[in-house]
Amino acid sequence: MNLSSAIRKIIHIDMDAFYASVEQRDHPELRGKPVAVGGSRARGVVAAASYEARKFGVHSALASRIAAQKCPQLVFVKPRFEVYSAISRQIREIFYRYTDLVEPLSLDEAYLDVTENKIGMPSASIIAKEIKASILAETGLTASAGVSFNKFLAKIASDMNKPDGFTLVTPDKAEALVASLTINKFHGIGKVTAAKMQQLGITTGADLRERSEEELVRHFGKTGHYYYRIARVQDDRPVQPHRIRKSIGSERTFDVDLIEEEDLLERLHFLAQEVAQDMARLQTSAKTITLKLKYFDFTLQTRSKTLLSYLNSTDAIFTIARELLRTPTLPLFPVRLLGISVSNLLYPHDQPASYQLTFDF
Repeated sequence: MNLSSAIRKIIHIDMDAFYASVEQRDHPELRGKPVAVGGSRARGVVAAASYEARKFGVHSALASRIAAQKCPQLVFVKPRFEVYSAISRQIREIFYRYTDLVEPLSLDEAYLDVTENKIGMPSASIIAKEIKASILAETGLTASAGVSFNKFLAKIASDMNKPDGFTLVTPDKAEALVASLTINKFHGIGKVTAAKMQQLGITTGADLRERSEEELVRHFGKTGHYYYRIARVQDDRPVQPHRIRKSIGSERTFDVDLIEEEDLLERLHFLAQEVAQDMARLQTSAKTITLKLKYFDFTLQTRSKTLLSYLNSTDAIFTIARELLRTPTLPLFPVRLLGISVSNLLYPHDQPASYQLTFDF
């Protein structure tokens, strides 16, 4: 393992079951009960699940009707994205007390580089614990923190002792930890890629480390370079606080190809929620909506529409995506992947002072 002479101190903060925890905080009658945010017993997709619900196998992106079968006592709650966004901004202000190097990944998680920080504290562990305590005191919510010398390890660490967890991964422990991890625990390796790795006999970090960079690139394309490096705990990506994105998107590959319109619309609505959530976090809106379809034979198709005005809500994005799904016709073949992306983005610094970031559609 090659470490630079100046080891960075990176914290990854991840809120615990964020949406569901907010609903349980604001509605005491939900506390201790299995809660699903989003969807309904009849249709829709789960956006988030409480820890009580996760014990039954309920998780985000699961079809609501399947979630209800897994957990008959499941309580479905309508999402309140404006509330989640407000709390997310409140939490981010806590981060900025310590550093301006904050890279939000979503409403409920972010990287912080505290190598040099505003309070002159040499211990990243102490800062992480202070942040956790401040979040609990000021919002009534718990967060988990991971601390290490790069982003990959900090992200892995924050997920190790949830909820309300704290994990420190020091340089002398990093290689052994990564070697012991199962592949599905690696950040950046999704379900489909993990299955492919398992077919190749790669089930742990130790297995991954044994493979050459050439072999990984042959099987996984350019991403193979990344897999080769993280198996050796190498990650030199900086925390990027001011990334201006030209597009925002979300997509899903399905275990079983989708044929029915109802199933396609369920997944499409969940994707629209995810895109709207990212847009709220970035305080942006968009004019162009693109639908991505990959069929059972891996044929790829995109359909786009550019509007005269900007939009940023789940309902507006879903409405356009649904129109694109049906135009010129519903998919004629089974669909293995669906995606929604938005572009032609408008950011707050592009807008007049009187501009309102909420649009009617």
